[in-house]
Amino acid sequence: MSIKVKNNVHWVGKIDWELRKFHGDEYSTHKGSSYNSYLIKEEKVALIDTVWGPFAKEFVGNLEKKIDLKKIDYIIANHAENDHSGAMPELMRHIPDVPIYCTKNGAKFLKGLYHQDWNFQIVKTGDKLDLGSKELIFIEAPMLHWPDTMFTYLTGDEILFSNDGFGQHYASEFMFNDSVNQNDLLQESIKYYANILTPFSPMVTRKINEILEFNLPLDMICPGHGVIWRDNPAHIIEKYLDWADNYQENQITILYDTMWDSTRVMAEQIAAGINEGDNQVTVKLYNLAKTDKNDAITEIFKSKAIIMGSPTINNGILVSVAALLEEIKGLKFKNKKAGFFGSYGWSGEAVKIISERLNNSGFEVVDEGLRLTWSPDEENKRSCQKYGRSFVQNL
Repeated sequence: MSIKVKNNVHWVGKIDWELRKFHGDEYSTHKGSSYNSYLIKEEKVALIDTVWGPFAKEFVGNLEKKIDLKKIDYIIANHAENDHSGAMPELMRHIPDVPIYCTKNGAKFLKGLYHQDWNFQIVKTGDKLDLGSKELIFIEAPMLHWPDTMFTYLTGDEILFSNDGFGQHYASEFMFNDSVNQNDLLQESIKYYANILTPFSPMVTRKINEILEFNLPLDMICPGHGVIWRDNPAHIIEKYLDWADNYQENQITILYDTMWDSTRVMAEQIAAGINEGDNQVTVKLYNLAKTDKNDAITEIFKSKAIIMGSPTINNGILVSVAALLEEIKGLKFKNKKAGFFGSYGWSGEAVKIISERLNNSGFEVVDEGLRLTWSPDEENKRSCQKYGRSFVQNL
């Protein structure tokens, strides 16, 4: 399958309709994904990235239908991660001497993954590669989201090949941002940012500003996953700058797990308390035992505050809550506040455990939390509502 992107630039990647988990089980892909590879056929021919390993033979077979492989002059490896480079061994089996342009870390990582000493050509920001009437300009982008990452810009066609930047895990036969459901596109884009790029937000801001200072005209952004931004690509750049700036909406998210429904009742009553009055805040509740963790992380990313709850079990917390707390620690959220609650029978350590972990993860602790024994009666339900009202006021 090949799709014309612009002039002599074609998408030659793979749409993975069936993908539902990515990075092992680390990332949910409800709408599938794509592995984007781009073929540029000017006086010189360049291939930008490949696809994931399981599709290597299919990729190379389809590429052979598009061009004699021996006519490929250059391979550009924007990122060494397996989902972008997995077809490289199969491709290089056919054209072993074609130079691979990548960063110093890119060469190091590709050697570590595939144990081949291919013809690596190391590039740095500002280096150029002549295609004839057009050039490729390389821009190092370390930690977006690996140390080896780089972007590649094509002059003349004014296309930025951004690899994992500005991408989404989103399968669509239409492949362009103005041809797909806009709500789906925005949701998958913010989910991608929240779960993958949040820890690197300071680098996102610096790199975008650096690229803008080049004053390069921009007609398209071609990412490594998902659809191509051809209609107003500046819009997604603006979104990234917004998301990188300690992003929050007027939302409080309540996240909990429950054993015998006591903690669930507490969560619902706290939400009722928050909703009293005219604070106009959006409140969302998620049972972590039944909620996809990446969707939960996306809601945390959007929130100005979260309230997390768990019953106490064996002097600890339920595993779904513990797992999410571990994810939160690595994502390094900023400018967010937190509250805590939980039910217990005889010990009640859960609230303190959650409080300490969120505090250590950079959340601002609003209060000491709410602990209740056993199943909430009417008086305790009113206490939960009061806690919700008080939490909003403390914000």
